[in-house]
Amino acid sequence: MTAQFIPVDAFDLVVFGGTGDLAMRKLLPGLYRRCCDGQLTDDSRIIGIARSDLDDETYRSKVLEALHRYVADDVEPMLLERFLQRLHFVRLDAMQDDDWSPLHARLNGHDDRVRVFYLATGPSLFGPVAQKIARNELLTGNSRVVIEKPVGHDLASAEAINREIGEVLREDQIYRIDHYLGKETVQNLLSLRFANILFEPLWNSQAIEHVQITVAEDIGVGDRGGYYDRSGALRDMVQNHILQLLCLVAMEPPAALDASAVRDEKLKVLRSLRPITEFNINTHTVRGQYTAGAVHGEPVKGYLDELGTGGRSDTETYCVVKAEIDNWRWAGVPFYLRTGKRLAVHQSDIVIQFRAVPHSIFNEATSQIVPNRLLLRLQPDEGVKLYMMTKEPGPGGLRLKNVPLNLSYADTFVVRYPDAYERLLMDVVRGNPTLFMRKDEVSAAWTWIDPILKAWDALGTAPKPYPAGSWGPAAATALMARDNRSWLEEVV
Repeated sequence: MTAQFIPVDAFDLVVFGGTGDLAMRKLLPGLYRRCCDGQLTDDSRIIGIARSDLDDETYRSKVLEALHRYVADDVEPMLLERFLQRLHFVRLDAMQDDDWSPLHARLNGHDDRVRVFYLATGPSLFGPVAQKIARNELLTGNSRVVIEKPVGHDLASAEAINREIGEVLREDQIYRIDHYLGKETVQNLLSLRFANILFEPLWNSQAIEHVQITVAEDIGVGDRGGYYDRSGALRDMVQNHILQLLCLVAMEPPAALDASAVRDEKLKVLRSLRPITEFNINTHTVRGQYTAGAVHGEPVKGYLDELGTGGRSDTETYCVVKAEIDNWRWAGVPFYLRTGKRLAVHQSDIVIQFRAVPHSIFNEATSQIVPNRLLLRLQPDEGVKLYMMTKEPGPGGLRLKNVPLNLSYADTFVVRYPDAYERLLMDVVRGNPTLFMRKDEVSAAWTWIDPILKAWDALGTAPKPYPAGSWGPAAATALMARDNRSWLEEVV
């Protein structure tokens, strides 16, 4: 069954980096699926920009190859041809001033429609490309610019990028994309909290004992080694993806489900995070770096071998951060944030661990009582599980068992739901910025992250080795054990 989607208004989407990995693996397959579901008008256009010597037809051939590789279900010939006819290509070196006339000619005469510029480039090009778009008079009142994470590598660089883009664009025209916020389960978190009386009265320190947020990857750095070695897990995942998840878990109910109200509440959470400095860095963080090991039974190289430099690197491929929020709702409730590469599985979870019942009436069965737990799985199999105590059926006395109420998206909803990029691209066209980061959110996140990076540098905190295919270094387990807690590592 296919869900019914309302077509968006006609648009021109210009993708800088139109032949790159992000465009071919995520953006264009996502747009193709939106075309298949009838959400793109026939006169909408997608214009790839790159320095490659291509024309429309050769670009369409490259995209066709990518669609066959990355679209899991069968590609329908009629819909495929309909989509390919929307594709165009302009050869352009975005850093040169004399190359822009072909793009100007392509866009000329369509000033009344939505015009989206997607900067699938390195962060260092965000500001210069936005400036050149403006200088070449390509911006209209309906123009929007999308930039990928990371926005900078620290607070100063992030503010410099935002300042440079802000010189030519209004804040409501800038869409800082974080694809995690487009995942169904992430958005379902808002529905769970604010559409069900069952949860919100308990969503505080009186009922919740702690929260775990894990983004585990079983892959290594691959061909991203050059970028990753300048970044590391804290910058690459915690500063954006994981902090955004924390905000959605911890924020107060917004006055309405609109962009300003939601992002105002997320900002309050970021500004309430207790600082982590040299004084508490060793008790609140763990750094790790994978060595050679085996993932899913296959031998894999260690991080240094994958880099191919043959040298030394202090870049963390794994990190744990114990975050604490200084406000009335969450006082005393730790948020354990964990991410890493070459771990045992590819899996992302949010775990809400509730407190134990204050008094048990079950006498000898008391030891069997396990506190309730809510598990939201973001990937690979999206769903929600609520673990509850129940009586085992049958005679022979009262026996309690901890079992889940299981909402599996695949089993419950027979429709194919859009992936994150599909949803977020359409939100850009509609002009809905709710799931995108605002400038002050980016600054607030870096304001909390920067002292952690500086403390690691000041103390010379080297990453602790862990074998590929494990759940990370033993120090991460020890961090939880000091608080008499343990990681939930339920593998599906």
